[in-house]
Amino acid sequence: MSRMLHVLIHMDRHVKRATSETIAKMLDTNPVVVRRMMAGFREAGIVTSEKGHGGGWELTRGLDRISLLDVYRAVGAPGLFNIGPDAEEATCLVERAVDARMDETLDEAERLVMARFAEILVSDVADDFEARFAAMKQEGKISDEHVHRWDGIQSDQA
Repeated sequence: MSRMLHVLIHMDRHVKRATSETIAKMLDTNPVVVRRMMAGFREAGIVTSEKGHGGGWELTRGLDRISLLDVYRAVGAPGLFNIGPDAEEATCLVERAVDARMDETLDEAERLVMARFAEILVSDVADDFEARFAAMKQEGKISDEHVHRWDGIQSDQA
């Protein structure tokens, strides 16, 4: 999910349209993997795609209209926790009691995380980046020469 937030912020701040190849280079992965990941964002109405020369992926709305919950769902709503009970029903009564309490606790935690994801906009994350970048630049930790290359596209932020 964090990698896709990274992609969305770059698309908003640095390029209007990005090819699967460009995104793949940024993520150090294969363009086929990118197309598979971006398909969920297209289905969610977050991006649109255009094939052919000059084509690529483009945001359909501003980051201020995309929540972390939207992104979470677009990446397929993966499990948040990997510490719960096994898939098989326990035969031991102690294990059943443990599993029941773990399920209850993890369900409550997931509800809280989902509620928080719904409150946070991707623009909030992008704004946090901007503030951190500005502070580091002011402190001299980042020079004016600091650039982020995204397939030949340069930006003074990232």
